[in-house]
Amino acid sequence: MLDLSNQILRTDVSGMPLEWITYQEAARLYYLDQVVFSCGRLLYRVRGGYNAVSGHRSILELNSIIATNGSVQASLKGHSNYTPPLDNKALFRRDDHICMYCGGRFRTSGLSRDHVTPISQSGQDVWTNVVAACKRCNNDKAGRTPEQAGMQLLAVPFKPTHAEYVYLQGRRILADQMEFLRAHFPRTSPLRHRSVSDELAGVDVPSGWA
Repeated sequence: MLDLSNQILRTDVSGMPLEWITYQEAARLYYLDQVVFSCGRLLYRVRGGYNAVSGHRSILELNSIIATNGSVQASLKGHSNYTPPLDNKALFRRDDHICMYCGGRFRTSGLSRDHVTPISQSGQDVWTNVVAACKRCNNDKAGRTPEQAGMQLLAVPFKPTHAEYVYLQGRRILADQMEFLRAHFPRTSPLRHRSVSDELAGVDVPSGWA
């Protein structure tokens, strides 16, 4: 069975990471002549139909990173005041699925979003005031601050940049994609040393799949 799970990292023309896309979406961008350049390893060869005149079959090679014509909205994501949307999937991955109180690592189902300064005490639902917490620690802390509950916060919560958020949204990130993303992370980013996948690429996609 073909492995079509690897995602392609899309950037703007300046190289700023924008999002993850499927091979079908990447092929469509090539068809629309939106791809400016590509880099990274070969992931897929999409084989199309045969030319009626030459008899040659069309082949589209898709690399792990493609740069496309961007937009004003895309460029705004690179500004320091940009705030990515807050969701539990990205939050738990930011904190490496570790409870920021007991230090245990949990599956997504075992974690919850904890407000360091509780909403009941005028805390906000923002990146810099939320951490991953196991359900037991969250229940023990209840509507108190860590100091009030006698609990130690293991790491200071931070707002990810857009490049960091793109990483948090990815799955099975390949080594060359991670290297590209790291170049856009702040020097002090805790995400710089996360592990990545390094799986084989170059999958042939038969005609009719794209």
